[in-house]
Amino acid sequence: MFHLEELKEFLRGLDLQTGFFTFRQIKAATNNFDAANKMGEGGFGSVYKGVLLDGTIIAVKQLLLNLCCIEGKQLLLVCEYMENNSLAHSLFGEGGLILDWKTRQRVCIGIAKGLAFLYEESTQKIVHIDIKATNILLDGNLNPKISDFGLAKLNEEENTYISTRVAGTM
Repeated sequence: MFHLEELKEFLRGLDLQTGFFTFRQIKAATNNFDAANKMGEGGFGSVYKGVLLDGTIIAVKQLLLNLCCIEGKQLLLVCEYMENNSLAHSLFGEGGLILDWKTRQRVCIGIAKGLAFLYEESTQKIVHIDIKATNILLDGNLNPKISDFGLAKLNEEENTYISTRVAGTM
């Protein structure tokens, strides 16, 4: 798992499209983290749907503070909203979306390309560790996006990452 300082250093090394939001903007976008806007909950916190003043739809993960060693502050991750939820919703019929075999193949190839990028092409080599259908999000065009890097490890060139311990969601 990343520690907060490692996470900050890692994020600095990526070429990300980032923006800054005030806590007030995020509270307004999520209607003060209203339960009606709650999209899900994972091991690291709850995820809420929000709408910014310009109409941009976002997903906000409200991270649990006891996992981040921070007192008196909110730790929020604001992400692009994925209109088609997770691959699990599509595969298991929860979202009403049915993927034909050609689309499934395209999604699988997209996931493989994403993992290859993380492990081989990114400036910071990353081993995800927790790839599963609930951690693959689908955008409006059914393009897959790898999510939930809570268990990810940085790959050190001289050390191949091998783990035999069970981790993640059962």
